[in-house]
Amino acid sequence: MILTVVGARPQFIKAAALSLAFKNAGINEQIVHTGQHYDEKMSQVFFEELGIPGVVKNLETGSGKHGAQTGEMLSGIEDYILQNLSRIKAILVYGDTNSTLAGALAASKLHIPVIHVEAGLRSFNRKMPEEINRVLTDHISTFLFCSSNEGVNHLKNEGITRNVFNVGDIMHDAVKSFLPYARVPQEFKSHPARYNLITIHRPSNTDNIQRLQTILTGIGKIEDRCYWPVHPRNKAILNQLVLPKNIIICEPFSYFEMLYAIQNSVKVITDSGGLQKEAYWLKKPCITVRPQTEWIETLDDNWNQLCDGSIDSIVSCYQNEPVKNTWKSIYGEGNASTIIADTIQTKLIS
Repeated sequence: MILTVVGARPQFIKAAALSLAFKNAGINEQIVHTGQHYDEKMSQVFFEELGIPGVVKNLETGSGKHGAQTGEMLSGIEDYILQNLSRIKAILVYGDTNSTLAGALAASKLHIPVIHVEAGLRSFNRKMPEEINRVLTDHISTFLFCSSNEGVNHLKNEGITRNVFNVGDIMHDAVKSFLPYARVPQEFKSHPARYNLITIHRPSNTDNIQRLQTILTGIGKIEDRCYWPVHPRNKAILNQLVLPKNIIICEPFSYFEMLYAIQNSVKVITDSGGLQKEAYWLKKPCITVRPQTEWIETLDDNWNQLCDGSIDSIVSCYQNEPVKNTWKSIYGEGNASTIIADTIQTKLIS
């Protein structure tokens, strides 16, 4: 049995694609939800909408300081592993959250193979907690599935070459599979023909009210309407901000609603890792309010632009357009989940 550990919205989406591939390959899987994203609109709705198999354990960790949150997850995952030790072939984790690191640490300390999906990503910014999680998880993983050759090369530079596979990006599988089910968000029932989508939620942008206000003021210089589905952790600070008239606050979108919002937008302004790729696959220009990105291939020809968050930078990036006729398929062909399932079946299960 493969025990999958998830905890955050992007991981639920990845799990939807891979769990289906596991089922088709005859691989038994159980899912533990750490509860890192616990708001119903950031958690339960995704399991229901995407048809993810039932969770066998919800640790209900919730939010908190990085150390306390990771420690609580680690303890809960370890307890569940010990209760089911004889049945577990490997622990599978996605991406770079605290849930990822907790799952990998729990498994490695109990000498259980770790499967890391989305391995080898690097922003080379150790101030980002996600970067620490990525690096540590990669170095204790047994099987490492990368989204591109960049990831393979990063791992090689760190001395990791065994059981490393470039399979493409599993999020691409999800976009291809679920795009036909894209659904109009309630807030869009009477939206204008032109709008932009905003998702700003990282602590580096939101914990400093002055910085966040500057970002929003810059977005206010854009003429078109901008929809901002606000992450639950940021709702409390809205009353401390002066919102430009073109920014419309929304409840968090389901995945099907988010696909619609991206597909029909003019541009995307975000600090999310996953949304950068989703925008690219849907051929929407993206402005990333971060100094680095782990998805460096998206930066070619202005399809994705890094922005320092200043008013001038936001306006300048928004005015730039991608170079015409330069879009190309990156991160595989949308069959990563099948390749991962087949590899695990061959290398681990059989």
